[in-house]
Amino acid sequence: MIALCIRYTKNEEDAIEVLHNGFLKVYKHIGNYDSSRASLYTWIKTIMVNSAIDFIRSNQKFKGQAELKEVEDVSMDNEAIQRLSATELLKLVRKLPHATQTVFNLYVIEGFNHREIGELVGISEGTSKWHLSEARRQLQQLLLTMHVLR
Repeated sequence: MIALCIRYTKNEEDAIEVLHNGFLKVYKHIGNYDSSRASLYTWIKTIMVNSAIDFIRSNQKFKGQAELKEVEDVSMDNEAIQRLSATELLKLVRKLPHATQTVFNLYVIEGFNHREIGELVGISEGTSKWHLSEARRQLQQLLLTMHVLR
């Protein structure tokens, strides 16, 4: 679970705070767990993602985000990306602005759609799409700088 928390934060201290808050929620609401709806792992993971989003909201990472509708499609060389280790890719993702990083994680890693992301973090679908496009653009630039892409 710490790896999940690290994906949503900029440093280990914040990740540990998110993890602690998440497990406090798990402990507090364990009586509400219904094994017929999801596995225990999935239930805890959902709580951790929500704790990370609560942490981001409380630190106002999305405050003042204007509605951003213009999205450009940035294609990336998947083969080049696959040559990176998970650790290298995580380091690159953590260089993204916090709001952009969060949308990228929710969409690419957690599998949420833009409507769900908008509801979770309090932004429009268009803004969510913009952040994803911006994440891809910035990651592509970072990969070019590292000479992973040509």
